[in-house]
Amino acid sequence: MTRIAVLCSGGGSNLQALLDAIDAGRVNGQVRLVLANRSGAFALQRARDRGISAVFVSRKEAGGEAAFNARMLALLRQAEIDLVVLAGYLPMVGPDIVSVYRHRILNIHPALIPAFCGQGMYGHHVHQAALDYGVKLSGATVHFVDEQADHGPIVAQRAVPVLPGDDTQSLAARVLAVEHQLLPESVALFCAGKLRVDGRRVVVVE
Repeated sequence: MTRIAVLCSGGGSNLQALLDAIDAGRVNGQVRLVLANRSGAFALQRARDRGISAVFVSRKEAGGEAAFNARMLALLRQAEIDLVVLAGYLPMVGPDIVSVYRHRILNIHPALIPAFCGQGMYGHHVHQAALDYGVKLSGATVHFVDEQADHGPIVAQRAVPVLPGDDTQSLAARVLAVEHQLLPESVALFCAGKLRVDGRRVVVVE
């Protein structure tokens, strides 16, 4: 069984979707650790309610970038984590962590990468950018994490229509519903050993 850590910054609805998929037997994994960079993140409470180790770790509290990354890596190693899942986690993952967990860190992004991604593109900023550009489709992307923001090989994508009269809230809700499907599906493929990375391409092995 794959040992999973989930990193969050907010409410943790994607964490909940993953836990629900595990409970339903759709994902052969176990969430052993939840880390959040905000002390008030409801994701931490979701974890504690289920007896999952939940830890608040921030750059400020750790005393700087190097100490923060070292603390994160120590927690991941202590829990013997096989897969790291970024579920609404805003900070960049440090290169030391990326190196240790190469092709073992999945991120969910609320747009169709390479559109509306990179530095500063998170939350409502993503949806506002899509609306301002006038696109007819948006969606969600799950990708492996590398040293650049929203850049690693793409595992899965799913589109949603952008409707007349949409604002950031209505578009975000439609995209989030897709995220709740796409992230557990991608984690399930990883846990089943069905993802193979070939350069920038991710092949699903049947």
